[in-house]
Amino acid sequence: MIKFPSPAVSIVGRHNSGKTTLIEKLIAELVGRGLDVGSVKHHSHVGFDIDIPGKDSWRHRHAGASETVIAAPGQMARIQTTNGEAECADIVASMPGHDVVIVEGYRKSGLPTIEIMRAGNKADARTAEVFAEGARKGWALGTDFTQFGRGSMPYAAEVHPDDRPVAQPLGQTEEDRLARSNPDHADISNKMPTAATVAVVTDIPLAAEAAGMYGIPAFDINDVAGLADFLQASFARPRVSMVIQAGGESRRMGRSKATVPFCGRPLICRLIERLSPVADELIITTNEPKELAFLQEQYPELGIRFESDVINERGALPGLYTALRCARNPYVAVVACDMVLASPSLVVAEALEMTRTGADVVVPVNKHGFEPFHAIYRRSGCLPAVREALNEGEKRAQVFFNQVNVCEFPQKKVLEAEPMGGCFMNANTPDELAALERIIQDRIECE
Repeated sequence: MIKFPSPAVSIVGRHNSGKTTLIEKLIAELVGRGLDVGSVKHHSHVGFDIDIPGKDSWRHRHAGASETVIAAPGQMARIQTTNGEAECADIVASMPGHDVVIVEGYRKSGLPTIEIMRAGNKADARTAEVFAEGARKGWALGTDFTQFGRGSMPYAAEVHPDDRPVAQPLGQTEEDRLARSNPDHADISNKMPTAATVAVVTDIPLAAEAAGMYGIPAFDINDVAGLADFLQASFARPRVSMVIQAGGESRRMGRSKATVPFCGRPLICRLIERLSPVADELIITTNEPKELAFLQEQYPELGIRFESDVINERGALPGLYTALRCARNPYVAVVACDMVLASPSLVVAEALEMTRTGADVVVPVNKHGFEPFHAIYRRSGCLPAVREALNEGEKRAQVFFNQVNVCEFPQKKVLEAEPMGGCFMNANTPDELAALERIIQDRIECE
């Protein structure tokens, strides 16, 4: 089943900084807001076990099984033997479908990191001093100034005017003597804020001041709600409304496309089953909701909403306006109900590209031009532009593209997302529908 990759952020700090306590409160806050949260804990010791010696699963493992799954109603655990330590990126990649994954530790994973510094922890207090010194001297985050905190080295890195780090002797400054005499310098080494640091959580004024000098947001150690606001706005996966457009009777088809038989059942059932796994909200725009009411009974778990045209005018742009107007989520994926090979993988790829680029529209483009009915739209950016175009009497779907930030999604990327292709093939007549059904049967997809 296709699912969105989970975005992840790591909470890091020194021993006894309070990482687990903060993460526990943060997860509870995010879950209370309706987010699906995954978590990863970096355990630095070899040989931990989550099973009780003597229990059946423990006996399986100790008999030689390389992987054991413990399953019960509502829970499942997997214990797997690995060669070496698993990479954090691989662990997160194996956890798709979460709105965000909170990682404890893995400072060098490449994830964005949130640094915690607690006044009651001596190593944190010392780190705050070093962090502040670096900020005052203009050392770039990511410059190796941790040897200043390490204390055993006589040099700290400064930043040359052309941004190249160069080593400068510290000599016997007060700070150097403090570092050498500090018993926590080993824990501070290599555990300083870096270029990956996106926020600081602290009750140490000096650390908050230094974060401000670096342009990094700082949160009080008890401001869990503020930190959750930041994570939700900056890192959580934006929710996607999936809109299947099934307007009503098609003159060329001779009946409603939504209910025309395809592989032995209504065509729209195929679209729902293909696209619902990547939908946080599933909307069907239609002017025949009574004829499609059976879908709510057939798929009660999906919470399907029917929406009729907001504007009583035929045309592609009015239909798009209805989709944007009725959606409740920031990203709106729109697909026509006769696109029998509509691709959930392509929807995921478009959404990730929208997040990466900040575009208002991510639209496939090929030799035929734009494919606006297998594209994704940022609701806040597109809705006003579509409304303005409608006021000017426009009806074409892409007419407003010159008013928003458009990211073209070329055929090469489409095929990377959906190697089988055919995403934009649609059926306007019974003959075209029959041809598409033969293609599906050739792919052994027809159930």
